[in-house]
Amino acid sequence: MLPGTSPNATVLDSSTRDRTRVLLLFSLSGRLRPRDTALGALVDRYDYGRFASHLMTSQDVLPVPVLDEQVAPRRLRLPHGDHGLGLASLRILVVTTPRGDATLVVDCAFAGETTAGDLAVWLATTCFDRERIELDDRPLLQTVAAQLGGRPLALGQNVHQLVFPGGRLQRELLSADEARKAILLNEIVYRGRMPWNPATPYDERLAPHLRNHGLTLSALGRGVSVQAGWAPHVENGLVLVAVGMISALSVLQRTRLAAFAMMKANEQAPADSPTGIRSLISRLSAGVNELQLDLAFGVEAYVDSLLIPEMVTEAFQSSLGDALGIRDSLENSARMVERLTSVISARSAALDAELAERDDRRDRTVSGLVAAATLIALPPTLLLAFFGVNGTDVDDHRSILDLRAYGTAYALAWLPFVVLVLIGWVLLGRVRTRSGSLLPAPDDTFAPVPPPRSPSGSRRP
Repeated sequence: MLPGTSPNATVLDSSTRDRTRVLLLFSLSGRLRPRDTALGALVDRYDYGRFASHLMTSQDVLPVPVLDEQVAPRRLRLPHGDHGLGLASLRILVVTTPRGDATLVVDCAFAGETTAGDLAVWLATTCFDRERIELDDRPLLQTVAAQLGGRPLALGQNVHQLVFPGGRLQRELLSADEARKAILLNEIVYRGRMPWNPATPYDERLAPHLRNHGLTLSALGRGVSVQAGWAPHVENGLVLVAVGMISALSVLQRTRLAAFAMMKANEQAPADSPTGIRSLISRLSAGVNELQLDLAFGVEAYVDSLLIPEMVTEAFQSSLGDALGIRDSLENSARMVERLTSVISARSAALDAELAERDDRRDRTVSGLVAAATLIALPPTLLLAFFGVNGTDVDDHRSILDLRAYGTAYALAWLPFVVLVLIGWVLLGRVRTRSGSLLPAPDDTFAPVPPPRSPSGSRRP
């Protein structure tokens, strides 16, 4: 609440800040599944003002705090010192989405006045040397992991730092002329690594994305956002938006790597066993399902304005999304997953066709063997029936293999079947020679093409 206002007065979205506040957002690799804790929902950990009603409605898809601790500022040590910026307060949180994508949040407030130069160096240290940040003489992540049950944690690739200037720095940013303001913002947003000269031509690709509303100011790049003049509940809303975007970017990177891994598995898997191919298709299908869930509930859920449908946060979300390139990455990743799904479907169809062809070959083989066995068995059956008859043509004193006595019987038993085999062979040969090509022959008769016309309109010879 602004000083000098009554409790019933409307809470404005803009206010002044005495101390500079910086929030460090570090993505964590791996997955940290949310669990039931006494911390409650994220909406209970910060003051979101008029945004709270939106967050209460959407709290099932919001990140869940699994660690929230107020830490004595002296316990935090940077690898190159504090650069003259002592901390007045320090709060460490670990939040994780319902899909298990975790983000480490370090909420700092400085004790004294901050300058753009000192703040830029402090931001550079906490970004580029973040693995060497210590808490209680131990790496920060080790201390945090011990409080989460000892599970090892690792920093991801994505970092975003939100700067809420206070005191003299806030007044200077809001009241300085455009040239001075551009120098200060460029130094903070690029962490002092890219000095800006007002005399050089303006380059939109390098300049921070700036929105200046007089009482408030927003400038952001891919790694740093400067938000001046906002009330605390708006600051907390912007932090929540940034957490969702950083988490979404981590999901996109993980999805991209997983898609490439599935592509390699599909290429390198042996294809000589139907059981192995079925197992591969099953694993790839399960993996694609997970990728689709990640894209839907780990990315798309956080890149639109549905969580906090307010113009203040929508502008920041849109600008940060453009700076991070999330929407283009989402479209590309979605296309990759769709094509991977098509490859899996094609492989499944090829397996089904191969199995159907194999079953057809097996059925033809079995049918041929049965037919051959039947054909071979019929003549001996007739002969055995002939020799088993108590007739005058069968002599008990002669062997059934005596062809001089029983040659006529053997001929009558075998000749019809031999003739039948020969006739069948001839007919099958005729079928093969008369069937022709299975595909129609191309039509070589092309329609005549008229000669080109001359510029005068007459035909050339």
